[in-house]
Amino acid sequence: MLLGTSAIIGIVATLALALGAVFGRALTPRAGGVAAVFGIVIVLFAGFPYLALLALFVAASALATRYRFADKQRQHVQEGRAGERGVSNVVAHILVPTALAVAGGVSPPLLTSSTTALLFASAIAFGAADTFASEFGVLAGHATSILSGKPVPPGTNGGVSRTGQFAALAASVTTALVALGLFWAFGTPLPNVIVFVLLVTAVGFIACQVDSVLGELLENRGALSKGSTNFLGMLSAVAVAAAVLTFAGAGL
Repeated sequence: MLLGTSAIIGIVATLALALGAVFGRALTPRAGGVAAVFGIVIVLFAGFPYLALLALFVAASALATRYRFADKQRQHVQEGRAGERGVSNVVAHILVPTALAVAGGVSPPLLTSSTTALLFASAIAFGAADTFASEFGVLAGHATSILSGKPVPPGTNGGVSRTGQFAALAASVTTALVALGLFWAFGTPLPNVIVFVLLVTAVGFIACQVDSVLGELLENRGALSKGSTNFLGMLSAVAVAAAVLTFAGAGL
């Protein structure tokens, strides 16, 4: 857990990043405030590489959201009015990472440092995969139901396309590699490097499929909101990663 000068730097950096996201129209002002509060908890309990990974996820999501934004507006599948994300989206994507940061940062820790890093990266990998699948998939011009394979309008919950699936996989791989670099640079203990990259990539992509299934089965029927679906998708990424670690005897 950060203390003293490091804690002050972490808080200031988090506030600056949140303000940047608001002024850059990646987040609404209220969403930026929520992100700042949770971000401060993350950086204080887990440290700078975790904050950096979260910030890069937000930045990458904003860029993906604005890609061919006019086309998305014409299809009425854009995020917000100008690509900004609201409170529900932020909460859905930050609750699990915050819980992991706290679990790994309390004394005594509930999770080992290496497990915290892997599970946190897995959560962010899902967030990136889900966002990229949505933002690039809607531009494919076609989509099919993940369950029935029948054609559905782009942007439909549970609708997938090759473009979206490729984007999801690319986002998962990139998140795993970026997380590996950040954790290595800050001296964060990690499990086997190959295991880290493969597992984070796999669970991020798999959880994206879980999100699509939940979207088709429950969100389309009004049983779940978009935020709830995203939250459960992220939770599934962490659950699968934790299960693999436990089954492999790595412990938590």
